[in-house]
Amino acid sequence: MVFTLTRRAALSALTIAMPAFGPAQPALAAPSAANDALIARAIAYLDGLSSVEGRFTQADAKGAVATGMLWLARPGRARFQYDPPSSYLITCDGTTVIVSDSRLKTFQRYPLNSTPLAIFLAQHIRLDRGAHVTRVDRSPGGFSITARDSRGLAQGEITLYFLDAPIRLTGWVVIDAEARMTRVTLESLKPVTTPAASLFIQRPDVTEP
Repeated sequence: MVFTLTRRAALSALTIAMPAFGPAQPALAAPSAANDALIARAIAYLDGLSSVEGRFTQADAKGAVATGMLWLARPGRARFQYDPPSSYLITCDGTTVIVSDSRLKTFQRYPLNSTPLAIFLAQHIRLDRGAHVTRVDRSPGGFSITARDSRGLAQGEITLYFLDAPIRLTGWVVIDAEARMTRVTLESLKPVTTPAASLFIQRPDVTEP
């Protein structure tokens, strides 16, 4: 099924920002040396993603699906470009997140610091703020970490999925405050040379660089 995106659905892509894990909280995730080691590996890996690109597939609980390309260039820049028939494009130029819809001619701005995206796009992922880790699970060949935002910027929770040996982020599942689920699966996420700054810029009359 082709996903006819709403603005809320498009903004679900921004929840990649939430991997800024702090130490596991004893009242939430059972403390253990093994769990702490996996969390530390995830932080080190995510902090090392300075410039990356990859394909993504986004699906909701009803089976509606959208695909696209993403680029991240820390500090501060991101681009989520949805494939047709979606007409959404999300960019961040370092200070402002812009969500545009070329079909509806809409163009909305959000300060980067008012979104969870600011955590992930920081120069370094901070360990003294971010998310409470509520669960760490292991699976054949990988592991997952579930967290809730500890700062009150976003309600709900996110589970990030990693492959092991070598470690690689393969996607995430978000459950929002209204118990709606969004799943994002990453394909061929890979380091790249820092893209041109124009890739992360939108103007009201221009949705492509």
